[in-house]
Amino acid sequence: MNARAASALLALALLAGAAGIACSGGGEPGGAAEATAPAGAAGAVAAGEAGLASGYPRFVDDGTGLTVVLGTPDLGVGRQRVSFVLSDAGGIVRLPIAALAARLGADGERQRATARFHEFPGGVRGLHVGWLDFDRAGEWTLEVSVPRPDGSVAATSFPAAVAVRTRAPGVGDPAPASRNRTLADAESVHDLSTGADPDPALYERTIAEALAEGRPLAVVFASPGFCTNALCGPQAEVLSALRARYDDRARFIHVDLYENPAEVRRAGLEAAIETPLLAEWGLETAEWTFIVDAEGRVAARFEAFATEAELEQALLAVLGGA
Repeated sequence: MNARAASALLALALLAGAAGIACSGGGEPGGAAEATAPAGAAGAVAAGEAGLASGYPRFVDDGTGLTVVLGTPDLGVGRQRVSFVLSDAGGIVRLPIAALAARLGADGERQRATARFHEFPGGVRGLHVGWLDFDRAGEWTLEVSVPRPDGSVAATSFPAAVAVRTRAPGVGDPAPASRNRTLADAESVHDLSTGADPDPALYERTIAEALAEGRPLAVVFASPGFCTNALCGPQAEVLSALRARYDDRARFIHVDLYENPAEVRRAGLEAAIETPLLAEWGLETAEWTFIVDAEGRVAARFEAFATEAELEQALLAVLGGA
């Protein structure tokens, strides 16, 4: 670490100490099984959790006691939203900000950013979100640093693959004109969502139909009833709240991760059949939201949970303001 970086992190530590901020809060991080970290890094990608949740890489740094679960592994060249759950022995680290950095190769120039903590509705979990600009494809190293209550700084690093193009649609890409199941295809809304109290208005039309209308569209891929990892939250409920405010100006669609919600509720995830739309959209993790403009192109993409404020800001951008 150079002098400038050390100075910046020390300032962050002193600021946090002066404000009396505790380093961590309650709640378990969840996610894939742990992996032991090699010297100087947070560790290798761990396997162990089945299904879409296993797509979130988890890194454990034995030296600092920090664990990172990366919520945005589908990274590509360009400006990218980077989210992660950071935890230590006390649970999820809930500091308002964490220092985030990225570099390509051992001698690459270090890019710095601030990752802000976003608490999930209900306060049970939360994640940090920052933005980075990746100018080239390759295996980058991401670094996360947080101050400790004693004034020291805990830092950990881990690899992140950046592709020329993301697997899921990127900003500017056309949204797939998918034909998801709707109320016209089911006896009940409960056949379309694993949620306990789904909003029927989110299942009235297909994505293809919404795109043909020429209106902005917000579409969520999530399983409301089976949020089994640290990165997923009540995304369908957030979508419903936005629909209540902007239903006259945009379309809102929820697609459950599973084709057979009723059976999944009865028999558990062992009976789950993933919707083929996941492959159509290139989705390999358990929660996604896309904001699509009136021309049918992706204007914003959010891997893992995104807060109502994040989504509303992106939606207003395609609606032309408040």
